[in-house]
Amino acid sequence: MQNPSPDRLTPNLLTPGAPEAQPDSVPTLRSDAGSGAGSWLRRHRGKAAIGAAAAVGLAVVISTQLAPKGDSLPLSVHNAGPDGARAVSEILSRQGVAVKVVESFDAAAEALLDRPGATLLLYDRSGFLDQARLQELTASAGRVVLVTPRLGTLKALNAGISQAGVVPESSPLLEPGCSLSDPAAAGPVSGTGGFLYDGGTVCYRPQGSAAGLLAGTDDGGLTVLGSIALLNNGGLAEHGHAAVALRTLGSSEDLVWYLPGLGDAAAAESTQTLDDLAPDWVAFLGPWLIFVAALAIVWRGRRLGPLVFEPLPVVVKAVETAEGRARLYQDSHALDRARDNLRAGSLVRLAQALRLGSQATADDIVQAAARHLGRPATDISGLIQERPRTATRLVQWSQELDKLENEVRTR
Repeated sequence: MQNPSPDRLTPNLLTPGAPEAQPDSVPTLRSDAGSGAGSWLRRHRGKAAIGAAAAVGLAVVISTQLAPKGDSLPLSVHNAGPDGARAVSEILSRQGVAVKVVESFDAAAEALLDRPGATLLLYDRSGFLDQARLQELTASAGRVVLVTPRLGTLKALNAGISQAGVVPESSPLLEPGCSLSDPAAAGPVSGTGGFLYDGGTVCYRPQGSAAGLLAGTDDGGLTVLGSIALLNNGGLAEHGHAAVALRTLGSSEDLVWYLPGLGDAAAAESTQTLDDLAPDWVAFLGPWLIFVAALAIVWRGRRLGPLVFEPLPVVVKAVETAEGRARLYQDSHALDRARDNLRAGSLVRLAQALRLGSQATADDIVQAAARHLGRPATDISGLIQERPRTATRLVQWSQELDKLENEVRTR
């Protein structure tokens, strides 16, 4: 009996009772186990892609929500746009100036009390603060910088500085032209879109004007800037704007940045009511207007009469409609329009009487009518194609068309 060949023993290695596998077969079993993860990914690649996309979207949303929020307010330190003031705020912070941003009057007053000698930047473009609040803030601050203040703000402070118009277009670039050290070191600035102020020490005056873009009191406690371009991100890098901004706002170690809002105006007490502002004759005008309105109601009501109720829908006879349209044509002398309507109506009725159908043309109707009546087709065509020039002939022509229709129907 021959011994079995090694090839015949190979398939029996994995059967029960077979000899143990050799060590060189182990790596083959490990590679099959490692390929399970790849096969699972191949079978579920759609779900895996959706999960990955969802994870990326969630990460983007979370990072967006956790990112610092900005705003779009002009001269706001949180606004990175051209009209914001984030750039000058960060530069001042790097130079050792502690910038304190406040959003209400109470917060501004508290910040000034906690920082004696601090500089106050006030940009009240809508005039929300009243006289009492302005005086309280200026009394607590070591130095006040007003940006494009309104007339009411300057009057409330009574510092001897007043509005003096706008910078003329012929002066786009303004030189310091004053004895103050800060403007002299900064150099020229842009005057485009700026406002002029008079009183105290004035700098950056247009040619031939006593007022300037920058004005300050003699003691240096109040400085008025007539342009937001000196501080905002869009204009800070132009000319000497950065030097003016840093020297004006960085004179002390603390800077309180205050932009009054609508909440400050709502909290302010009003000294006068609407009745106080109204003239004396308004008390008589109101009752008089009520009396005149009542007379007008009575007059118009009697003239129009009572309402008449009419049942709907209203049925209008066809002959009334035709007569009304004919009178309209007669009043407007629309002979051609009336002639076209009469001709079209006659052709439709002739086609129905001759049973020609809706696709028949005017020539088909003329030929059929001529055969039916035994008359020349030129006579019937001449009648239908005639264009009356007067109202009298139009009436006669319509009667002839009616006579033609009767002949076709009766034969």
